Amino acid sequence: MLLVRHGQSEWNALGRWQGKADPALTELGRLQAAHAAGRVGAVDVVVASPLLRALDTARILSSHIGVGPVVVEPDLAERDAGEWEGLTRAEIEQGWPGYLAAERRPAGYEPHDVLVARARAALDRIHDEYDGAEVLVVTHGGLIGSLERDAGFPWERLPNLGGRPVTHHGDRIELGGRVVLVDDDELTVPTQI
Repeated sequence: MLLVRHGQSEWNALGRWQGKADPALTELGRLQAAHAAGRVGAVDVVVASPLLRALDTARILSSHIGVGPVVVEPDLAERDAGEWEGLTRAEIEQGWPGYLAAERRPAGYEPHDVLVARARAALDRIHDEYDGAEVLVVTHGGLIGSLERDAGFPWERLPNLGGRPVTHHGDRIELGGRVVLVDDDELTVPTQI
C-alpha cells in the first residue's frame, strides 16, 4: 500500500486546522493530484477517506491512472480536531495559550491511540479485501502522522501528496521511507488577468 496525503484544500491554503471538516480542494490541490498521478506507479486499487479533499484527490488520481472506481473507507478520515477545527495556529495559541508547545489538545480532540486503532482497522480491512494487490490509499496528514508516531518516527510535517509505503504483514504493518509525489513549490496556479 502507498498511503498518500490529499492535495491542498481551501483550509490548507488558509492555515486552518481541518479535522473532520470538509473543505474542498483548491485549484492547486487539483493540479497536484493530476501531476502526482504520473509518479504513483502501477496500482490495482484506489481507496480513499470519505472527506472531500481526499476523495476528490483519489478520483483525480484514479482517472489519470485508469483504475477505478475509488473505494471509500470511512475509517481513513482525518482525526477529529475538536474545538480547534477551523482555527489557525495563531487563533489556537490565543484561545489555548501554550497548548501547542506542550502538545496538549482541546476537548473533543481524537486521542492518538483511538486514531491509530481506527487507522489500523482500516488498513487491516484493505489488506484482507485486496491481499496481493498494489493499493493507493488517499487519506490525511494526521492519520499518516499518527501511524508514523506509533512506529517510533519523530513528527515532521507531511506535505500535500506526500506519503509512505506500507507493507501489511498480517499481524503488523511496516512503514517504508517517506515519498513526496509533488514538491510544495513545484506547481503554481496561473493567475487570471
